[in-house]
Amino acid sequence: MSLDLSVVIPTLNAARTLAATLDALGDAPAEVVIVDGGSADGTVAIAAARPGVRVATGALRGRGLQLASGAVAARSGWLLFLHADTRLAPGWATAACAFMADPTNGERAAHFRFALDDPSPEARRLERWVAWRCERLAMPYGDQGLLLSRDFYRALGGFRADLPLMEDVDLVRRIGRRRLVALDAAALTSAERWRQEGWWRRSARNLACLALWFAGVPPRRIAALYGR
Repeated sequence: MSLDLSVVIPTLNAARTLAATLDALGDAPAEVVIVDGGSADGTVAIAAARPGVRVATGALRGRGLQLASGAVAARSGWLLFLHADTRLAPGWATAACAFMADPTNGERAAHFRFALDDPSPEARRLERWVAWRCERLAMPYGDQGLLLSRDFYRALGGFRADLPLMEDVDLVRRIGRRRLVALDAAALTSAERWRQEGWWRRSARNLACLALWFAGVPPRRIAALYGR
């Protein structure tokens, strides 16, 4: 299966996870665009060694800027924005293909189901919280990927390159609840950040940053709290 799809992945020192992320994609996308933010490990070498993968490097630090740059560089009619530590589960391409083939989805976006690569009860609780957040608030994590047509992405104005964080929340809010679809396939994300920082601590910090965002606190002040 080869889809008219460009997968855009922003990277920064992602050598530990990138190979698995690319392996999970298989040969389904027409291309993968890696936009690197100045990695000091083997990230760029791993990406450059893969067929069908293009690498953009330079002074591109900041996920919003990297995602926006990758969208400009992409050549396909559909775009999938994906994090470098997220592995799409088997069957993702079938779900994506069905979404892309439906003409009514030309002005809709889709995300995958949030899952963590950790067997702990804490991971299952977080997955349930994210499922509730997606169903009730229509706010998926960036870890869940975002699939939409190039034309719809452009009509929305794309990712804001000037945002130091919350670039995914900003775009999803512009998409709106009625134009957001959940796909029946999982996006398996590394739980390393939660294990290192603590499940409750990281989750509470994420929630606090989101609350500050909706309260109108300047993004750069929130970024200082987040540690980005």
